[in-house]
Amino acid sequence: MSFVRLLTGDIAPESMGFTYSHEHIVCRPAYWVERGQEDLLLDDPVKSEEEVRLAKLAGVDTIVDATAIDYGRDPEAVHQISLHTGMQIIGTAGFNKGFLWDAKMPGEERTYREWIDKSSVEELTRFVIDEVEVGMQDTGVKGGQVKFGTGYNSISPLEIKTIRAGCRAHLETGAPVHSHTEAGTMALEQMKYIREEGVDLSHVSFGHMDRNPDTYYHLKIADTGAFLCFDGIAKVKYNPESVRIGCILELAKRGYQKQILVSGDTARRSYYRSYTYALGLPYIKEVWAERLVEEAEMAGLDGRALVQDIFVNNPRRCFTFKK
Repeated sequence: MSFVRLLTGDIAPESMGFTYSHEHIVCRPAYWVERGQEDLLLDDPVKSEEEVRLAKLAGVDTIVDATAIDYGRDPEAVHQISLHTGMQIIGTAGFNKGFLWDAKMPGEERTYREWIDKSSVEELTRFVIDEVEVGMQDTGVKGGQVKFGTGYNSISPLEIKTIRAGCRAHLETGAPVHSHTEAGTMALEQMKYIREEGVDLSHVSFGHMDRNPDTYYHLKIADTGAFLCFDGIAKVKYNPESVRIGCILELAKRGYQKQILVSGDTARRSYYRSYTYALGLPYIKEVWAERLVEEAEMAGLDGRALVQDIFVNNPRRCFTFKK
């Protein structure tokens, strides 16, 4: 039976509705806590609940919370936000990326790096499987996707371990796979290890594709059957929206409309309306999606169909458990 795993339980894929494919709701990354980077701490569940409620009122039905354990995940807090707001939320098992691992694990003397280094791939695999099938951080709240990631233009030996662990956990559980690519790099290089583990790339989504707005690169990824997540909406400091939309339209024109996901990766206080009066979580649904429709129509595409695929049909396929 096909299903999507929310923090609150399993649902049919058809029940997902309008979906943001990569966000952060409550996170306290130890790496940034140790360095006093307050903007990178979404540490007030009350404000996060307010933000999620605004997104729900705007018409968002499901949010994928991509916060892994090494990025300061709080599954119980986000579970409560889901219950209070009615927002369907998918949680994330697994890991993020290597440089975060220099921080100490909360409540322990060892760092994430020491933990991952001393653990075997088999032990890390069991950890991720348990996060999907038993619960994350002893809460009983289960992850609905597995995650791994790599650094900027690099893959470290420990990141390879977590790629292998995530892939093996996927093969055991059927959970969808999400990859963090720092600044949109190394997706093709990650595929070497993903393929070695026997994972069908159509079960994998690669994040931060708009940080590397290279259509040739995007087409190479799309050729494998993988999903491409453009999750930097409203981050004009990296690229204007015209660049992101241009990349999306190029993929759609060339037949890859069914592999595109969109979100905001809204992981700073300065991005949240409830913290700083910023555009916040409602922006994509309230404003950006309509711009995409308009630009798609000008390019000779069916804009409404494109939005329906990106926010409804594609997430249904991407986030469904498959064995």
